[in-house]
Amino acid sequence: MKKAPLFAVTALALCAQAWADGRIQGQLQDGAGQKLIGATIHLENSPYRTQTGPEGRFVLPSVREGQYQLLIQYPGLASETRTIDVQDEHTLELPLTLAAKVERITVVGQVASLGRALNIQKNADNIVTVASADGIGQYPDDNATEALQRLPGISIERDQGEGRFVRIRGLAPDLNTVTYNGANIPAPESGRRAVALDVIPSDLLGTLEVAKSLTPEMDANTLGGNVEMKSLTAFDHDGRFFSFTAEGSYNKLRDKTSPKASAAWSDTFDLGSQVDALGIALAASYYDRKFGSDNVETGGAWDGALLEETDMRDYSISRKRKGLAANIDYRPSDNHQFYLRGLYSQFKDHETRQSYSAEWEDAAEPGVDGPADLTRALKDRVEDQFIKSLSVGGKSNWQDWTLKYQLSTSSAEEELPFGVKAAKFEYSGNIHYASGDKPVFEGDDSLLDAANYQLGKIEMYQHDATDHNRSVRADLTRHLDLGASTLDIQGGIKLGERKKDMDEDTFTYKKLAIPDTLADYAGANADYGLAPFGPTISTSAILAAISGYDRADYRDDVDSLINDYHVKEDNKAAYLMATSRWDDLLLVGGLRYEKTRRDTRGYSIFEDQDDAATVSQYHKDEDRWLPSLNLKYNLDDDTLVRAAYSNSFVRPTYDQLAPGLYREGDAGDFEAEFGNPELRSMTSANYDLSLEHYSGDIGVASIGAFYKDIKHFIYRADLAGSAGFEDYDQALTYINGNSADLYGVELNFVTRFDSLPAPFNHLIFSANGTWTDSTATLSWDSGSRDLPFPSQSDKTANLALGYDDGTLSLRISGAYQSKYLLEVDDVTDSRYDLYADSHLQWDFIAKWSATPNLQLSFKALNLNDEPYYVYTGRSALNAQYETYGRSFQLGLQYHAF
Repeated sequence: MKKAPLFAVTALALCAQAWADGRIQGQLQDGAGQKLIGATIHLENSPYRTQTGPEGRFVLPSVREGQYQLLIQYPGLASETRTIDVQDEHTLELPLTLAAKVERITVVGQVASLGRALNIQKNADNIVTVASADGIGQYPDDNATEALQRLPGISIERDQGEGRFVRIRGLAPDLNTVTYNGANIPAPESGRRAVALDVIPSDLLGTLEVAKSLTPEMDANTLGGNVEMKSLTAFDHDGRFFSFTAEGSYNKLRDKTSPKASAAWSDTFDLGSQVDALGIALAASYYDRKFGSDNVETGGAWDGALLEETDMRDYSISRKRKGLAANIDYRPSDNHQFYLRGLYSQFKDHETRQSYSAEWEDAAEPGVDGPADLTRALKDRVEDQFIKSLSVGGKSNWQDWTLKYQLSTSSAEEELPFGVKAAKFEYSGNIHYASGDKPVFEGDDSLLDAANYQLGKIEMYQHDATDHNRSVRADLTRHLDLGASTLDIQGGIKLGERKKDMDEDTFTYKKLAIPDTLADYAGANADYGLAPFGPTISTSAILAAISGYDRADYRDDVDSLINDYHVKEDNKAAYLMATSRWDDLLLVGGLRYEKTRRDTRGYSIFEDQDDAATVSQYHKDEDRWLPSLNLKYNLDDDTLVRAAYSNSFVRPTYDQLAPGLYREGDAGDFEAEFGNPELRSMTSANYDLSLEHYSGDIGVASIGAFYKDIKHFIYRADLAGSAGFEDYDQALTYINGNSADLYGVELNFVTRFDSLPAPFNHLIFSANGTWTDSTATLSWDSGSRDLPFPSQSDKTANLALGYDDGTLSLRISGAYQSKYLLEVDDVTDSRYDLYADSHLQWDFIAKWSATPNLQLSFKALNLNDEPYYVYTGRSALNAQYETYGRSFQLGLQYHAF
């Protein structure tokens, strides 16, 4: 019986207020017409508070009648207070402009970009870290991924020295998510869920926001956080906007020069009597980077301190990036807005790898000659990755109700046309190596003679991987004024479907009637800086040699089937959320429900059954309830406390799920590697607590602590001898572990020395550091051991010193991450764990404003020529060493608005 009054009060609150209060809405810009995002709009001495969103717009939907003092605050601009009168059942339109604190209005530069980012961070309902798009250009970074590494708690995964994927709080890229204007972005890479951010055109990005705590309306399939890429629209600028950037970069290691260009344009248009009702924004980017690396790696092939094999590699790489983005917005009124967001990106990676490897007859010690089998091999492939995304949606306000809706479809594809997987030539001789960290080897001159190397086999391959994602969502909010507080009750649903397919074909050419020594296929000597390398293998000569043979006759039926798979996921979600605001307190809490239905298909092939292949199909359902709560309390106007609790999960990667199995050998000695479609999703209970103090135009000092209680973490294990695998000598797959803990502390400090005398008053200093620890337990039949979470560095840090007087901008910055566990090779023996060594890279950028619209820039990347180093068990034992050299860029940027 006690429930009746509660339902009655709720119904009265929802219905009695139907258009009883007033409404305030408007748009905020600076004196140059730049729309200001993340500014605080507050009716003093009341619970009515909001912040400006996209295009600088804001809404206070349910305000009681009366006179108020409206306070507008934005870092770097003078705060303003004005008296307003609110009437019941009326909408008060407020176009607002804030002037700069000094005569010169800074709309670009380090100060402006930091101010924008910190303001969004300060006013967010949950724990976020933000980089504004123009802030990307203030660092000497090539792309959005590398810019994000400057933020606290963020590190990156590099590929050939380039930042491509993002780690959040030490959690691997596959454990985080990426969205573009709220729509999920699929992954073109065949076995991954992670999305590389370097392929998204940054010219049309407004902000990059890393959410570290979740609210119920957010997708919960992340352990570390979500990177939201919010695009600019035509309404972010007052009238027409245009920008153009051209750069040329030089890679010292390969003596190559690369062009880069991008452009963005936007404008608003009248439609009949509707002023500025239509907005169109377009952006395009192109980057053709030519570079390379020198590498030596063992893969962990050590027997104690003795080396079994090593491989010297010379890479020549060309990466072409093309991006197009289009945003169309239609605003028939302030209460209704509709949009279309389109994105296309292409990443074409042409990699030529010359390999010169050795395998000793007996494991060797440094400096001692010994007999070894030598192999020269070529890998030459073109990998074409595409991302296409289209979303339509809108937002409508009816009195105290707000409805948001979005329909999105996206696809990603990775095409690898017919290319050289391995063309091998073999020889033997006596060799030695000097050290364990860079085990390059040498011998007599016969090792460098191409005529001594006999053709072994030629392997060719091609594959096509696709990832299709479709979703629809709707969110409905009711705004309530409860006197001393305001309450927003929001609910929504999201339906999604995702399909991932992989199709690979392999061709093996052996015993052909073609020339059989390397002398007939040799190219020039390799440009390899670590040791004498000798002749390369010509791709054109290899292709010419096999051109007269029908590839269908050389198709490897086993290798062409075992990696093929199909995964389909149907995802459904619903949530209910409440947002309550008092004068200094904000609470956001609620419950989310997610259900996943997954179907997987692959092939099982058994050598002892004449390579007979059978189709393997699996079905799995998972669902979960995910409560969350975010709290923000303002101790004063510049100091706030945050606390958060949320639950989240991560689905296994496609490599882990793929059910393909190839069993070799006979009963008792079976060997197999296979995925596990029965894997459970990893789950995490997440706790956060932070204290933030903002000062001056762009100052912040903050400390935050976090803890994650992770269940069902996934690791690779050998099940040989266990139930169902009694006849196996090796059975490698992925299994769920029990629990893991990850916890840490983040510190962040940013200040401008504006109190110092000129020219030191233009100095800007920023520093942040994250200390993280974790423990995961790996178990097997006869024991267990603890180890850190893969990809988790104990320490990450950033340091930057900048100078910006409005005309000249300088910044030097360093990014550091300590060692992290890369791979567990043998779950029973820590001596074979692979660790990526600590990495510290220094970069520099200088910009000079030749005119108010034209900037010239110079960048120097990897000033200290930091290599990538992986070791086996201890730092003296190489698993991989790779060096990339320094890069330098000259550029210009023109913008008009």
